[in-house]
Amino acid sequence: MTPAPPGGPVRALRATFHAPVASFRDPLFPGVTRVLPVPPPSTVRGLLAAATGAYAEPFVFGMAAWSDGHGTDTETYHPIAADGSNPSAGGRIRAGKGGTTAKDRPFLADVHLTLWLPEPGADGDRFARALRRPRHALRLGRSQDLVHLTGLAHVVLEPAERAVVGHALAPADGHDVPSAHEHRLADTVSADRLTTRWSPYLWCDEPAGAAPVRGAYREAPTSNEDTQAVWLLTP
Repeated sequence: MTPAPPGGPVRALRATFHAPVASFRDPLFPGVTRVLPVPPPSTVRGLLAAATGAYAEPFVFGMAAWSDGHGTDTETYHPIAADGSNPSAGGRIRAGKGGTTAKDRPFLADVHLTLWLPEPGADGDRFARALRRPRHALRLGRSQDLVHLTGLAHVVLEPAERAVVGHALAPADGHDVPSAHEHRLADTVSADRLTTRWSPYLWCDEPAGAAPVRGAYREAPTSNEDTQAVWLLTP
């Protein structure tokens, strides 16, 4: 969602992560293994909830993400019929129409994620403790896509009118970089998975340089135009 216009400086916790392999299936294309090039905000909120042990973390954060490569894997699917006509046995079902089948599954390799978590009250310390000793395994995408915390730092974000867009996830009106692509991504998913909230976002496949930005921050000091832009995204 579009963030509110920046006020004054904001203290934030910057957390960096690395995942050897990750895959973010696009739910807007059912039955097709189309993979998003960037994790949706809902996936990141699931990562934070896994760390804290909460059912949900409807938290404001900024993020930048990119991968160093991609590929395609072949996976075996064992779909279970809703009417019980082809039950599973030992995790497998009979081959045939509607049964066991192999499908190509695209994936991203060497995925990098940077999060900026504002620190109202004790939230910064809470997340820092949780990320160092998470309640559950940290995953980015599928259950087997483990992600590793690589760094934590306390920083100050200051309002910016010009900054490096890079691979930051921005609201649809956050900048006018011509090479940016618009993606419709999930903001939040309800605990029963019946309700999903969506928003349009801008993201650059190739890192964009310094450009005018709207509603953005960057890490202090702001005298350096080469500092990464950060948009604080609301749930």
